[in-house]
Amino acid sequence: MDEARSYPYKEPCEALKFPFSFFLVILERTDEKKGEILMKKETGLRSLYALIGVAILGFGAALLRVGGVGLDPYTAANIGVGELLGLSLGVYQLMINIAVLVLIFIFGRRHIGIGTVINMVLTGFFIDFYTNVFDWLSVGPNNWWQQGLFLLIGIIFFTFGASFYMSANLGSAPYDAIAPTIVDQTKANYRVVRVIQDVAFALIGLFTGGPIGIGTFISAFLVGPLIKFWDNRVSQPFIESSVKKAIFK
Repeated sequence: MDEARSYPYKEPCEALKFPFSFFLVILERTDEKKGEILMKKETGLRSLYALIGVAILGFGAALLRVGGVGLDPYTAANIGVGELLGLSLGVYQLMINIAVLVLIFIFGRRHIGIGTVINMVLTGFFIDFYTNVFDWLSVGPNNWWQQGLFLLIGIIFFTFGASFYMSANLGSAPYDAIAPTIVDQTKANYRVVRVIQDVAFALIGLFTGGPIGIGTFISAFLVGPLIKFWDNRVSQPFIESSVKKAIFK
């Protein structure tokens, strides 16, 4: 009778442990690479949407500026101070955004993302660009009802652009991150902090000759609700749906 053969494994299944484990490691690394690719693809697409949103927002702000009906407090203040310093809106707003970003980075880092950079760098320059185009084309209101039209269309584009940019979920604009950061640090009421913030910048715009007007005050009441409207009806459904289709197609 032959002697029993000796095997290196006590149980048959043990023979499969090494190749099976090796196969699992390969699968995990493959999944990680796929996950990284999908994440980069999603971030790239969301960045594109944030850029489009900022471009639309800038167009709306330029309409309000050319229409002479007043801009949002932050832009109005930046235009006023920038003109006193002999700087364009794009250059001055970039400078002040960098200063604000440093503070937000220290005290409210979670509010910062790629979208923050897109907004802080490009918004002012987009507004300058569209304003120059309108001036070159001699586009502007000649009477009060045309001013009203500029106000209406400007607010529609401004709020839709803001909604589209924010719905990309890549971080807040430096100005928009101020109030949440203060709330995080002090536990104060957000609405109160935001109102104080807007009033402070509106006063800066007023005293520096910035474009403060009826549009500034109307924006204070309509911008929030309109952004929410665009969020629910257009921006969020479109962006989330298109991102899913692009990633899982």
